[in-house]
Amino acid sequence: MLMLDADRLLGCMPFPTLVDELASMHREPIGLVDEMLMESKDAADNVSHFFIRTGWQPEKAVGAKVITVFPRNNLKHDWPSIQAVYVLFEGVNGTPIACLDGTALTWIKTATDSALGSKLLSRENVESMLMIGAGQMAPHLVSAHCELRTSLRQVLIWNRAPEKAKRLCASLAPKFPQISFIPVSEIEPSARSADLICSAVGCKDPLIEGAWLKPGVHVDLIGAFTPDMREADDEVLKRGSLFVDARETTIHHIGELMIPLATGVIGESDVLADLSDLCQQRHPGRQSDDEITVFKNGGGGHLDLMCARILYDSCHAS
Repeated sequence: MLMLDADRLLGCMPFPTLVDELASMHREPIGLVDEMLMESKDAADNVSHFFIRTGWQPEKAVGAKVITVFPRNNLKHDWPSIQAVYVLFEGVNGTPIACLDGTALTWIKTATDSALGSKLLSRENVESMLMIGAGQMAPHLVSAHCELRTSLRQVLIWNRAPEKAKRLCASLAPKFPQISFIPVSEIEPSARSADLICSAVGCKDPLIEGAWLKPGVHVDLIGAFTPDMREADDEVLKRGSLFVDARETTIHHIGELMIPLATGVIGESDVLADLSDLCQQRHPGRQSDDEITVFKNGGGGHLDLMCARILYDSCHAS
């Protein structure tokens, strides 16, 4: 069985190649997906999560990712708040063929998912980006967007802890010398000017207001993953054309959509397409330069499986 650690996975291939490979994967059925989510509170009501995400593309591959989400790790010990391991099985006889660092796989999968959404939905000439959140996912998300949209010239970064935003800017600047990385203290003015807004904050109270969105902006939502989480308010979903990575793992699973669906703000038909629809050209995607597009990155088990297959094939071949 091939053991793939974080260093090997993170250096495996550039995001444009990963995006192209993931698009190709979406031209075949995504297969079966399922997940288990558990929640625990400590004496101070701090919430941690343990969940398992599975994917099965019959005759091709089977896989499962086991994940812990302990948000207070960063505050106490500067440990990763999200940690995981992934096991990949051969699809015909069920033989385990690889064990992947699940945390690195999560970073790669999530960033590639959002970058594919942007490639299909954002304007090709975007110049300014706002990154909301400067946690461990943020450098990979920013890198993926910058590698896919080479027109970007400015990235603004906001975080509740301003020092984290400053450190992230400093770490990204040498990698993309053509781009200005600027830490910001407020979301609203930055959101009003951005061509692309990427948010990766696990919160229950929305951080992004629809009134702030300018025509043509692409909104990339990542942080919400439970039924009571959301990053964008109702007006964002009402003003924007709404897309998801997979209907099966978002519409009835994540608060970003579940809450406005329950209150009647949107209906299921307002979700215009998912990545399979877009990659198989069942929906054309963005219709005009003024259209506001909203993409919910749900990150289901099928995406872990697809990216694990891509990375395994690359590493196994080398």
